[in-house]
Amino acid sequence: MSDSAARDRDAAESASAFAHPVVAPDRTVAYGDHPDQVVDFYAPRDGRTGAPLVVLLHGGAWRARYDRAHLSPLADFLARRGFAVANVEYRRGGEEGGRAPGAEPLAGRWPETFDDVAAALDAVPALAARELPEADVRRVVVAGHSAGGHLALWAAARHVLPEGSPWHLPAPPPLRGVVALAPIADFTTAVELAVCGGAVTQLVGEGAEFEERAAHADPGLLLPTGIATAIVHGEEDTEVPLAVSEAYVDAAAKSGETVGLTLLGDVGHFPLIDPAADACAIVAEEITQLAW
Repeated sequence: MSDSAARDRDAAESASAFAHPVVAPDRTVAYGDHPDQVVDFYAPRDGRTGAPLVVLLHGGAWRARYDRAHLSPLADFLARRGFAVANVEYRRGGEEGGRAPGAEPLAGRWPETFDDVAAALDAVPALAARELPEADVRRVVVAGHSAGGHLALWAAARHVLPEGSPWHLPAPPPLRGVVALAPIADFTTAVELAVCGGAVTQLVGEGAEFEERAAHADPGLLLPTGIATAIVHGEEDTEVPLAVSEAYVDAAAKSGETVGLTLLGDVGHFPLIDPAADACAIVAEEITQLAW
């Protein structure tokens, strides 16, 4: 596919994914004091009880202009398939930091982005038990797209973090599994490919700072986890190239862990979260296989 054709396809896929109206949640609950420390809950639309709980982490290169609202159609799509859903917000990067006018906003906030995801994942089971009685909090799957896919993989690896990490867990989190959609899963490869305009180095820094922080933030270094993990990636993804997921899968294999990798032909970055796309049904099936 030519570069111009790839750009046209990406533009069409993005337009389709972002064309859906925002779906209001059934309940919104705070897990902290900051305005971004909230989670939207969606009850299963079929009225079932004992529904597996899917925790969603949105993407957007950890940048503030992308929030959980754009993942609300996916949350509703999953709720219509019988899942209880928690759509998590967290702090992202903004315009601060001396960026030139017109420059891409900073990606992420260190350490706040990670503080929030850790706090949200710790709080969601109790919040769901209180606010979403339809959910079975013993069956939790974490799913995320792009930068949210990175955060989903990271959240499942907190017990592998260095002992001194503020986010370290003494035991594996009680998850049925992780489904990462076109995740920024391996920082070294993502930096080499300048994924999302250099978002990784904006998040964790460069040089010695990169090395120090990556040990606490790069899923490709936090292996094996012992948590069932599935990755779904479009073969034509130009936002987060397939090589990033392949590097993570290779690292997992070297650690002795098997990670499922589902490749979708003629699919780019955004159909994975687009309820109008066939790829979204495949994502739901991956979640189903882990949740049930």
